[in-house]
Amino acid sequence: MKNRKFTLVLLASVMTTFFISCSDDDGEVVTVTETVVETETVEVDSSLPVGDLMVTLSGNLVAESGTPTQGLVEVGIDADDANFVRFADDFTTELGTGTVGIFLSTSEVFTADPANGNPDLMLIGNVADNGEMFIKLDAAPDAKYTHIILWCATANIPFGNVALN
Repeated sequence: MKNRKFTLVLLASVMTTFFISCSDDDGEVVTVTETVVETETVEVDSSLPVGDLMVTLSGNLVAESGTPTQGLVEVGIDADDANFVRFADDFTTELGTGTVGIFLSTSEVFTADPANGNPDLMLIGNVADNGEMFIKLDAAPDAKYTHIILWCATANIPFGNVALN
């Protein structure tokens, strides 16, 4: 108990000495001048085309399964030679059923063949909202893909397709 009291008194003395020795008794004034240069950071969204999209294929969606699917779809290349699929401002589809996948397809019919790696389909994205939307592709789509299909996996039905010409 005596050791504890001694430790507390010693600690209080050290703290008091520290604070007293660090006080500003001489009233010296220090002025700090700082120059601030404001810069504006501009972020480039790599999921959007650079410059104009040079359209190579396009078509209008055909609604399926009683959905309100419609709109112009374009495939093209931007100024940096990146490949994109663009759904135009007039694009609409059903959004309340869950995930709607966007597939490149060799026909207007969704033909799943998972045992063979789905050779007639390639998933390129999912519908997020109605209206304009861009999907950046890793490379130009193979010539075998002649259509885009909107497929609702939740209901296991097509929502629409577009022939690309």
